[in-house]
Amino acid sequence: MLFKGALLILLFFSGTLIAQERFVVYFDNNKFELNPLELVKLDKWILENKTSKIISITGSTDEIGSLGYNDTLSKKRVNFIYSKVIGKLKIREDFKTISLGEKGATSDNNAENRKAVIHYILEKDLHMEEEILGIKKEIKEEQPIPEIVYPEKLVFENPNGTKSEFKLDRAFMKKVGEAKSGEKIKIENLNFVINTFAVVNESRGKLYELLLVLQKNPSLKIEIQGHLCCMPIDRADLSTQRAKALYNFLLNQNISKDRLSYKGFGSSQPIYALPEKDEQERAANRRVEILIVNK
Repeated sequence: MLFKGALLILLFFSGTLIAQERFVVYFDNNKFELNPLELVKLDKWILENKTSKIISITGSTDEIGSLGYNDTLSKKRVNFIYSKVIGKLKIREDFKTISLGEKGATSDNNAENRKAVIHYILEKDLHMEEEILGIKKEIKEEQPIPEIVYPEKLVFENPNGTKSEFKLDRAFMKKVGEAKSGEKIKIENLNFVINTFAVVNESRGKLYELLLVLQKNPSLKIEIQGHLCCMPIDRADLSTQRAKALYNFLLNQNISKDRLSYKGFGSSQPIYALPEKDEQERAANRRVEILIVNK
């Protein structure tokens, strides 16, 4: 992982970062292995920095010798240090070894130019690692979620072959589509033939409203809940059958059963206490609700 000719990177690492550390070892003339004293110094640093993270290693030489020779010697010095720390210390995934050769000679003392520098971050500063390295987090501009537009009306064919036009309740569809998990929403004006689970023709548009919401919100999962009025006991399980009627309609319109469930509660969850005082209270208790299971 050698990166040649990276003086600017070296300057960046050594001069502009606030909490970055440097450790330097020096080599004898024309050597790429450390002498015993410098090797002890390196081993001691390794033991003291088990929790630090290495960013890069740079190597340099003095200006004695040819440019090509010094480049090669610099690379060997870097590789030698790398072989000593690999597997012992944490190293960044984008870690670089940087060979500067004699271009890294910044001192009038040749002995000070024959070196390798380990750039690293202490454990206490790792939480600021990207800030220390000057890495700007890419801020993704949130794209606005396009508003779902529902049609104003729907024309459909009745079982007897006639056609009906139904003005859709766009506010209801929007409310269901934007509801949060756990919310319950009543389907207004959904009426059934008395004592049956058959939806009256005038209410069939309510089924299509629910269908449109599910089609335009593919992650939406719901439970259809049926409720009765008047009778303390739902002997015919009519509340369940009415909820199931909506469930079957949606299945037949290719809504996945994984997104649907149904349940009947009889008169066990009235809005108004039984017996109701008037038709208004009975109509409120006699209802179908949608429970938002998952968005």
